[in-house]
Amino acid sequence: MDASVRDRIQGEIETSNVVVFMKGTPTFPQCGFSATVVQVLNHLGVDYKGVNVLEDPSIRQGIKDFSNWPTIPQLYVKGEFVGGCDIIREMYETGELIELLNTRGIAVAVE
Repeated sequence: MDASVRDRIQGEIETSNVVVFMKGTPTFPQCGFSATVVQVLNHLGVDYKGVNVLEDPSIRQGIKDFSNWPTIPQLYVKGEFVGGCDIIREMYETGELIELLNTRGIAVAVE
């Protein structure tokens, strides 16, 4: 991965508290896994930024290299990689996701 791609990814992660690298957009997810993560975040009322990897092949591959994680979507909270769809869904179901968000100072609308 070249430095400009790494810098762009780092920039996205650093400028928003919660970032989802996903296929499609938060209003129009283009895969079921991305849609699931968006639904969880929307349900929790979390303010987040979606980055559509389908718009840029270098970001689509770059984010996989960046996190050393093979799949999309990928959720970052305060610059830290949290996981993909299955991990986020599991964390949501166990309450771990709300706990993580609260610990990092991210406002959650649902308890």
